[in-house]
Amino acid sequence: MRRPNPLKTLFSEGRPALGGWVSLEGTLKTARTGFDWVLIDLQHGALTLESARPLIPVIEAAGPVPLVRVPWNEPSIIMRALDAGAYGVIVPLVNSRAEAEAAVAATRYPPEGGRSSGPWRAGYSGIRDYVSWANDEVVCMVMIETREAVEQVEEIVSVPGVHGVYVGPSDLSLAYGLLPAPDQEDAAWNAAIDRILAACRAHGVTAGIAGNAQVAEKRYRQGFRFLEVSRDSVAIQSGAKAHLDHIRAAIDAPGG
Repeated sequence: MRRPNPLKTLFSEGRPALGGWVSLEGTLKTARTGFDWVLIDLQHGALTLESARPLIPVIEAAGPVPLVRVPWNEPSIIMRALDAGAYGVIVPLVNSRAEAEAAVAATRYPPEGGRSSGPWRAGYSGIRDYVSWANDEVVCMVMIETREAVEQVEEIVSVPGVHGVYVGPSDLSLAYGLLPAPDQEDAAWNAAIDRILAACRAHGVTAGIAGNAQVAEKRYRQGFRFLEVSRDSVAIQSGAKAHLDHIRAAIDAPGG
């Protein structure tokens, strides 16, 4: 039997769940940083499901909850990600109650949903145990990224089996005619954020948002509890720049 999903406990207790993204091969040290969760990004990252499969057990063994952001709200890819051992999925561009219901159905076995049986890795502990575990422990989060989704957010979060929403601030920025950014000063954009948070509070659903360490504190104080604080591609770039800036400063200094 697999361990209970720690995210479910964090969600139910309203405690922060801090995590990072993996979008490149060969960056699994992300799993050993103490994150509560690590997300494998199949929507915009360089990984495919085939290249992501061996990463899932490594993340699990290191301690964080392994999650997958699927490329689309499509049952077969959701089921395959879970069959590979993910403890949950984040589903992009969910704009209505019906789309949220479809996402949830793909994560749950009958009679609670329509997930097909075929957990080639996840079921190693025995299919009977896995089916029971999965319906209790697998997390389904849906992304709110458009004006349409904001207008329907109360309906979306009322769907049974939606454990959380994950705001995509860059796509939400585009939806409001703004350049992509993790934060905005625009009044309409911030009103959308407030509406999402209010809907989550009203329905007991965890509010999550993409971003970085610089905005995570603000988001936590606003009420978000599922927080991205790092991603491998950005960490590599910022780390390399810090090293480069250091040596250039040393060279340019008097006597360098």
